[in-house]
Amino acid sequence: MRFVQAPCRQEKLATSGIQGRVMLMDGMTPPAEYLGKVQCVYIDPPFNTGEDFEFRMRVGEEGWTDGNRSLTLPAFSDRFESREEYWALLRGLVRAARSLLTESGAFFLHLDSREAPYARMICDEVFGESNFVNEIIWAYQTGGRTLKRFSRKHDTILFYQKSKKLYFNIQAVPVSRAENRSNHMKKQVDEQGRAYRTIKSGGKTYTYYDDAPVYPGDVWTDVSHLQQKDPQRTGYDTQKPVALLKRILACTTRPGDLVADLCCGSGTTLAAAMELDRQFLGLDVSRNAVSVSRKRLTDSALTVDWSFGAPGAELDAEMMPGIGFYDVKLLRYALPHQDTMGIENLDLVDQWAVGFLKDGVFYAQDLSSRLKKLPKLNTTLLLPQLRGTPAIMTVDVFGNSAVWVEAE
Repeated sequence: MRFVQAPCRQEKLATSGIQGRVMLMDGMTPPAEYLGKVQCVYIDPPFNTGEDFEFRMRVGEEGWTDGNRSLTLPAFSDRFESREEYWALLRGLVRAARSLLTESGAFFLHLDSREAPYARMICDEVFGESNFVNEIIWAYQTGGRTLKRFSRKHDTILFYQKSKKLYFNIQAVPVSRAENRSNHMKKQVDEQGRAYRTIKSGGKTYTYYDDAPVYPGDVWTDVSHLQQKDPQRTGYDTQKPVALLKRILACTTRPGDLVADLCCGSGTTLAAAMELDRQFLGLDVSRNAVSVSRKRLTDSALTVDWSFGAPGAELDAEMMPGIGFYDVKLLRYALPHQDTMGIENLDLVDQWAVGFLKDGVFYAQDLSSRLKKLPKLNTTLLLPQLRGTPAIMTVDVFGNSAVWVEAE
């Protein structure tokens, strides 16, 4: 049975769970419907390094099993003609972030030490110097070493509030007590059997119970950078750990609040929001970013806005009616030979779904994606016999998404 591509502008996953949306668009022009409704905006933009960053896409069951088969695709370019051009990007993103925030909202801008001082001046200009909250230092141990200087082992995260009504709950992010920081204190046990330590300073005695919660300061050394074989890794360059974003979101938002990332990349902010039961909005100009993010977020009630179309692609499938369901089997996917880079048939497919097409929206009912824990694509999916045009959606290894209907 031959299928042809159909016009489509949006995908909706028909699942229960937290509401989320990923959009293929520039973060400097967020949709007007979200203005003033976001509780926390986090941005991890390009750092003006002068480099081009990559996305390593695993290919087929073999690639997802052992990692030996993959494609190197563009993730994003970090090249700018001048520093002024780069600052214009930052200023546009910061202004967009402020326009999205509620009056109690929080803003986090993640950069390295080279651009952070200039970015702080931009943030002071947009948010007002009095709304600066913290300069957070995220220090880590991964990466190389040098003998020419002290190794650069930290990023800077600038934290601003929209107004004095900021919601901030540090009790939501307790950390483990560092034993080496209390060794100089005298240890005792009270009448209830609780261990505590005391120290005298300025004529006063300070008491600290070992089982009392402690909270992070503005230097974070307890959140590890992603290791090369970390199971979180998606293959997308500059990916940040979920633990870092969960700390940021947990103390500045409540369950059900809306979180936004205007350069969402591999979707870490959105994944952290989903784990914390926050709604989320992710924007990015890269199709590969949208593709990776979609795969990480299919446990949510996700909406994806991207330009559908796979030029020259062909799809064969079977759609057999049963009792209340169609059995849909994926048979063949092809691209023009010069575009396949030696990859053939269903190895070209990274994700697919079955559902209904109605008024330019694809409503997914069942789906399958290649993952480390599920490297083999499920080539048969079930589609309930509901109202609408039965359709198939594919996302290939090059980030092309397309919606297909049966040829007449």
